[in-house]
Amino acid sequence: MTDPSSNDVHLIAADSAEQTITDSIDDTPLNQRSELLRGVTTALPMTLGFIPFALVLGAQAVQQGFTVLQVPLMTGVNFAGGSEFTAISLWTSPPHLLLIVAMTFLVNSRHIIMGAALVPFMRHLSKKQSLPLLFFMCDEAWAMGITDCQKRNTMRLSVPFYLGVAACLYSSWVIFTGIGAAVGPLIGDVEQYGFDMAFTAVFLVLLKGMWRGVSRCWPWLVSLVVAGVLYHLLPGAWYVAGGTLAGIIAALIWGKH
Repeated sequence: MTDPSSNDVHLIAADSAEQTITDSIDDTPLNQRSELLRGVTTALPMTLGFIPFALVLGAQAVQQGFTVLQVPLMTGVNFAGGSEFTAISLWTSPPHLLLIVAMTFLVNSRHIIMGAALVPFMRHLSKKQSLPLLFFMCDEAWAMGITDCQKRNTMRLSVPFYLGVAACLYSSWVIFTGIGAAVGPLIGDVEQYGFDMAFTAVFLVLLKGMWRGVSRCWPWLVSLVVAGVLYHLLPGAWYVAGGTLAGIIAALIWGKH
């Protein structure tokens, strides 16, 4: 008579071997290239939305005294559009650096939560592999990376796919902020053309892609209401941190129910 437990052991071993084979197939150069290309094609529509937004930022930066070379340098080092707009709006001569650093930290505080949410999908990676990926993490790359894992029903982030997305977004952001800085003085106030609406449109697309039904949207609503109230009551970017914190608390409370 065959021991049932031995059958279980054989099944587990077979599953493990199958997973190992699958992992090895996923790591082949051919598959990596296809995943990279899939990331690029997925990010292309979002990249088009980046262009007017980047032009606005570049033009505004030059109006505040930045040079054409300094603009892409800033956007390349600090890859976070919201905090860059905040820094430029607070820029004076001489600049109040401590205020700019504090406001930049507040606006970018959402990245702490985003990074924590991305960690479960990166457990198969070492810290040496994870840290460069986190450098290129913006709202759009984060959302597309997690959404892709959910669509594939896996907790393993596809690194080539993510790099394809990040390469598209990062390069377009740096390049077109530089172009905006170069041509901004020639076309005047670019906001009169409605280019600044691109920022809102991009986030609406991201929310649509992450929609999981009405029952899960209450933390979004709480975060929105709290951020809106703080925006009108407090100066600076405190509404970003307040909205983020309120959304986290709401998610924790709602999750218990």
